[in-house]
Amino acid sequence: MLLSVVAPVFNEEAIVQEFYRRASGVLNGIGEPWELILVNDGSQDRSPELMREIHACDERVKVVSFARNFGHQVAITAGMDYARGDAVVVLDADLQDPPEVIPDLLAQWRAGYQVVYAVRAERKGETWFKETTAKLFYRAIAKITDIDIPTDTGDFRLMDRKVVNALKGMREKHRFMRGLSVWVGFRQTGVNYVRAERFAGETKYPLKKMLKFALDGITSFSYLPLQLATYLGFAAAGLSLVGIIVAVILRLSGSEAFYGQASTLVSVLFFGGVQLICLGIIGEYLGRIYDEVKGRPLYIVGETLGLDEE
Repeated sequence: MLLSVVAPVFNEEAIVQEFYRRASGVLNGIGEPWELILVNDGSQDRSPELMREIHACDERVKVVSFARNFGHQVAITAGMDYARGDAVVVLDADLQDPPEVIPDLLAQWRAGYQVVYAVRAERKGETWFKETTAKLFYRAIAKITDIDIPTDTGDFRLMDRKVVNALKGMREKHRFMRGLSVWVGFRQTGVNYVRAERFAGETKYPLKKMLKFALDGITSFSYLPLQLATYLGFAAAGLSLVGIIVAVILRLSGSEAFYGQASTLVSVLFFGGVQLICLGIIGEYLGRIYDEVKGRPLYIVGETLGLDEE
């Protein structure tokens, strides 16, 4: 049995060596052959150099370096593309996902489960805003999507080779891997763990990226925004119809309540805003279709270490 561990790395020069030390210590204790695939997602610091040094000292460490930054979810995909293990573990290299949880995931896999996801029972070192919005997002996406994405989970999980092969066949551009890993099915279970504080460095998911990530998750698995646009259009049309009837009645009764341009201006601005919102929602889905039909590769590899001969 070969165990593969995939870890995206983006500007983590302060962490990558400590991550290797802890991960290799855990993997050595398992007593099975293993490989660690570090995916350099276009880092601009010394991370690539440090990964080369780690590979030179331990050939079980493989390195995939992108030609530029392609994003965290694509980096996970690349690691899975190169992984050869019977089971594949995905976790971040910032040590918020402790490598020490891997034996617990592996125990559930040996018990017959094909996807074992790590559930965040506690999140240390995170702001109230981030923790609250994360909980709201997971609960909201569970309500509006057709799949049952476990709450309080991230990308930290173990997947059987059958699951990995199924995911490798999905090449959509705007990826939400924790949703895709649920969509494929198979036997799944969770393992609770305490998410640690960042070992060093800064978060790679500021508010802007978090919002884009949430939008990718919603648009990948739900048509609700499009349906809301339809409902909003019907509501606006109904409101305008009521307004027309009221205006006619008041005019015929001699009331001056609707004379002047103010009411007309407010109505035009309201319905114009509704139309722009609907167009924006449609545009989000249309843009994703455009990205798909271009047929560009998910990523471009600039360098690999320990993988060329394979």
